[in-house]
Amino acid sequence: MSLILTVTRACNLRCSYCPTAKDGWPSLSVEQALKGLRLYAAYGGGDLKLFGGEPLLVPEVVEAVMDEAEVTPEIRRVYLSTNGLGLNERWLKRIADSEKAILTISLDGAPEDNRRFRRVLHADVPDAYDHILRLREQILRTPRVVITQTIPPATASRAAENFEHLLELGFRRFNLLPGYYIPWRAEQLMALSEGFDAIGERIRGIWASGRPLYLRNLYTWAPTPFFNTGFVVDCDGTIHPSNLGLSSKLDDLRAYTQIGTLDDPPSPQDLAEKAELVNELLMTHLEPGVWESTQEVDRLLTRLCRSLYPALAERRGAARVA
Repeated sequence: MSLILTVTRACNLRCSYCPTAKDGWPSLSVEQALKGLRLYAAYGGGDLKLFGGEPLLVPEVVEAVMDEAEVTPEIRRVYLSTNGLGLNERWLKRIADSEKAILTISLDGAPEDNRRFRRVLHADVPDAYDHILRLREQILRTPRVVITQTIPPATASRAAENFEHLLELGFRRFNLLPGYYIPWRAEQLMALSEGFDAIGERIRGIWASGRPLYLRNLYTWAPTPFFNTGFVVDCDGTIHPSNLGLSSKLDDLRAYTQIGTLDDPPSPQDLAEKAELVNELLMTHLEPGVWESTQEVDRLLTRLCRSLYPALAERRGAARVA
């Protein structure tokens, strides 16, 4: 079980494919976030994930949680997911100096696709692609940085091309994230399938040449596509077994998933029992086409991972022999 802290729903981007309800919500306070961390540690602990919105819009909360996680033995790793706009040299050094932090930066790929879908909220918000490019050399020197390549339906035909662009920038640690909970047309799903095939072939070629490449998807599994399951503390202090209520289209499901608050927390057993209802809730509340698209997109990603496992095993075997 992971601890998922929804630090805030606020964001300085309005990505066209992002389902998160962003306006009119509070953000976690430092006190609330640390209370969630301590409850989780008392339950046995594990991995901690800082999500949004854009969590670096509330830097004091992220900083406080990372500081306490470093000295809390029950916390194994701290995942910070960001659009990158809040990063600077100080934050990257903070990540590099941490023994537990893993930084995940989301990008669509080439600048034209990144700018097409990652629209800024205000005129004074910098271009996300340019901002990350300015920090690229320090990002490449920072350990445990993962690039999440987001793949909405409109860019599925360029998935492999965008992956190649990220490789050309020097990145070698990836997480592939196709668009979930949005409708996909048949031709877009075909393009995604072909893109995944090309990405898989490229990864096998990199491994065969002895070069490093990490794909997080090979090491993760979740009972619900896209959404996180575990000890979820929403930005208003309520506790859920899943963060599916982040979606503006699924906000009404929070009444069904809420199982306590930071002041009246549930037991781990209660959380686990509530988590078993999540997929049923999604199936009954989503439009059939959206759920079917999500299932098919997840199937294609699973197929890619399965196609890579033999090459991964061969690579590990060769490394042991060497």
